[in-house]
Amino acid sequence: MRAFVEVSHEMTLLIGAGPLGDAPLPPRAIGLVYDLDSDAPALSFLDTVDAPRLSDVAGLTLVIDRSAFERIGGVTPGDDVFHLPSALIAIARAVRDAKLSGETLTVYRLGKSIELLCETIRHLGSGALLPMAGEGALSREDTRRLVHARRMIDERWNEKLTLNSIARACGLNRAKLTRGFRDMFQCTIAEALAERRLSAASQMLLTTDLPVSSVGYENGYLNNASFARAFGRRFGVSPSSFRACQAAA
Repeated sequence: MRAFVEVSHEMTLLIGAGPLGDAPLPPRAIGLVYDLDSDAPALSFLDTVDAPRLSDVAGLTLVIDRSAFERIGGVTPGDDVFHLPSALIAIARAVRDAKLSGETLTVYRLGKSIELLCETIRHLGSGALLPMAGEGALSREDTRRLVHARRMIDERWNEKLTLNSIARACGLNRAKLTRGFRDMFQCTIAEALAERRLSAASQMLLTTDLPVSSVGYENGYLNNASFARAFGRRFGVSPSSFRACQAAA
């Protein structure tokens, strides 16, 4: 029997595959299906949902009343299948793989399901979700490899990533990686890495007492001068001033 959590009378979380059993389905529902087990994790949409159709759907599925989805800002994008970014993969896996039991597990999954829905809607609204296949110059396979490159940056930004190491890991040459990444994500690989590292550094400055040089090193900057320059370009102040201003506030 498939596991489920009734999040509200307007939304039900389904986990895994198999018969629905007593899982309640909201009226006029749509489905958000998170496929986490393939080489290219994906998000797809079911425009209409009923028990027979859901019986063939595996993975993690949010079944939500269409009017509720639209009320909180969601727009159903039709038949497109989207690459799942790292942030949504992390939330969906936390829902699926939670090492809890009983009522604690139910409450945890209920809360994370709401987070997953809201973050999915935010990504849709900002245009951050990339279709699996498009009509552009990149093939579906190249698109998958570029998404893998982005995922490496999002998840391994604190490692010593270089253009060459990312290209090797993704199976693309440097030129196609550089050009394709810029076209897909509207930034360079260096800019994407810097954004992740500096965002993490800014949080460490606010939440730890580590010296500024240590914060920089923990976030991929090998010397304090390069960290201070990059931080100043991003935030307009030095790391020390950033920490002092936030503490004063």
